[in-house]
Amino acid sequence: MTVIDPNGTGLHADAVRALSAWSVADADQEQLRRDYLGHLAEQPEGLYRSCLPAHITASAVVVDPDAGRVLLTLHPKVGIWLQMGGHCEPGDATLAAAALREATEESGIEGLELLSVDGMPTPVKLDRHLVRCTGKDQPENTHLDVQYVALAPAGAQALISEESLDLRWFDYDRLPELTDVSVRELVALARELTG
Repeated sequence: MTVIDPNGTGLHADAVRALSAWSVADADQEQLRRDYLGHLAEQPEGLYRSCLPAHITASAVVVDPDAGRVLLTLHPKVGIWLQMGGHCEPGDATLAAAALREATEESGIEGLELLSVDGMPTPVKLDRHLVRCTGKDQPENTHLDVQYVALAPAGAQALISEESLDLRWFDYDRLPELTDVSVRELVALARELTG
């Protein structure tokens, strides 16, 4: 892992660049993009768990387009099937690198590649949601999630990590009941973009 800046200012600049460069036609996604940029403008530490009541997170839905399947993790705190993802760390060089690190750690799959536009990994969706990442006895805070698509090598075998209750491949058309609307939308978008 390459460290651009141990204080994370390089990561902050990259997040601003990635969100500023991302264009989206959907009005709700555009409003979220502006909200995320506003958060970053006000919060120099806005990418880290310590920034409360909200912080940027990075995630990636892992797909195997040739097999028509998606890898989801059964999250131990939330109790539903989600894409891989989590908090940014000071060693993350870019927002995309944070998403790729999380996807690799949680899937156990080496060689994942983020979907790119013009050779640059690009977000595909934003999702704002409440969580209790500071502890179950603490107030909820807001994750400002920046979501990517990670392409798995052909025939990839997943390896469950300690961060998951379960880890499974699902056919695009047979997602488990315990998923939320956001995950279903992300999987549909990934399918469309990689189809």
